[in-house]
Amino acid sequence: MTDPSTSPRITRKHLTRLREIYRSSGWPCRDPLEVDLLVGGSVQAERDDQGRETLHLTPAGLQALANAHATNRANRSAHDELVMQVAQRMQQEGRIAWTQLALRAQVDGAWTQAIPDVFSIRHTTVEAYLEPVVHEIKVSRADLLGDLKRPEKRAAYLAMASQVYYVLGRNAKGQSIADADEVPTECGVMVATSSGLELVRVAPKQPFTGLRFDVWMALAKTAALSPSDDGAQMAL
Repeated sequence: MTDPSTSPRITRKHLTRLREIYRSSGWPCRDPLEVDLLVGGSVQAERDDQGRETLHLTPAGLQALANAHATNRANRSAHDELVMQVAQRMQQEGRIAWTQLALRAQVDGAWTQAIPDVFSIRHTTVEAYLEPVVHEIKVSRADLLGDLKRPEKRAAYLAMASQVYYVLGRNAKGQSIADADEVPTECGVMVATSSGLELVRVAPKQPFTGLRFDVWMALAKTAALSPSDDGAQMAL
């Protein structure tokens, strides 16, 4: 039996590997992470009738994943939850997504910095097909109304993306925090529902002439959301 006092500490990297093993056929990598997981009792090696070895999660490994997921959900705010929901929706639509990405845009001849909640581009090898999209998430009506009084912020988003969407959360009664017609027509509207995200109004497409070099550098320096990471913002 494994002695808990000598078991390797489960880190975020270990949890990521556990998820990968759980979602895959379990072929071993034979690296230090797997040594820690085997010694700690989170995974076990099994051989089939042809002698091929695969790794499988033990009950302790499954419990570690469940605990991490519960901790992750508890640490997220309603806003963070909706941000991740939108980012994952973009991934499902074949896009690469970033959260809290600091970008610059030129508005009325002056450079300004904007940090969209979700910035995504199409997964393509042709720059003309990138179609960058910004999603701004609002879960409070007061926050939304305050944001709508800042046309310069909206102009910055429009300057850096082909389309801009406002994603509206729900209030305590389960109703959308605003009607779609309260959002300026140059932006699209999505609404969070009990079953997911509803597209209420498609955003008009802005002319796209390619990404500037500084935008490419910002994308290169900031990790995109990883499909295998169950929310790249996990704090474990």
